[in-house]
Amino acid sequence: MKNWNNAITQDSWRILKYNAETITGFEKLLEVGPSISIFGSARTKPDDLYYKKTVEIAKMIAKMGFGVISGAGPGIMEAANKGAKENGGKSVGLRINLPFEQYTNKYVDEDYLLKFDYFFIRKLMFQKYSQGFIVMPGGYGTLDELFNALTLIQTKKSKLFPIILVGKKHYEPLYDWIKSTLLDGKLISEEDIHLLSLVEEVDEVEKELTSFFEVNKIDINFE
Repeated sequence: MKNWNNAITQDSWRILKYNAETITGFEKLLEVGPSISIFGSARTKPDDLYYKKTVEIAKMIAKMGFGVISGAGPGIMEAANKGAKENGGKSVGLRINLPFEQYTNKYVDEDYLLKFDYFFIRKLMFQKYSQGFIVMPGGYGTLDELFNALTLIQTKKSKLFPIILVGKKHYEPLYDWIKSTLLDGKLISEEDIHLLSLVEEVDEVEKELTSFFEVNKIDINFE
């Protein structure tokens, strides 16, 4: 019981750190303005097709006037920041402090680098301020961000924004499973499947974003 009471005290103090990370993130991302987040594997190499596509997608997003937000690390994250930087856009990095394979890629704007100890606060920042999610091929972390966003939109805790899966070979089995198992099993509704788009090419991403913002306003996703 003594150790348990000590843990409760430590948790009480930890709340102050939660608050500090949250306030800093809110202030900085409000300064950045409307942005779109790009997710994908940290393990993707610069010669990979989807690294190259990510660079082009980020360039396109910057041209549209949005900032580009990534997780600040290597792989797809680096490609996202590189594309934004090369096209004069705001290049934002939300870095999570990890004990392995984590560094800040050189394309993140120094003024727009935020560091987090807590995944849940970092996810809050992605979700609250992004006007769209571009989801490149990735693993557990990428899927975590994807399904977190889908859940919040489905349950009306977040406003609707475009979620675009890029990479048919990678995501088509998942997309088909959602339709054949979740939808056919009545575990989600028909409208839930339409929260996702599955594309392959850069111009398809641009078309999805343009179509969405022709009928939807830019706003913070939840209060």
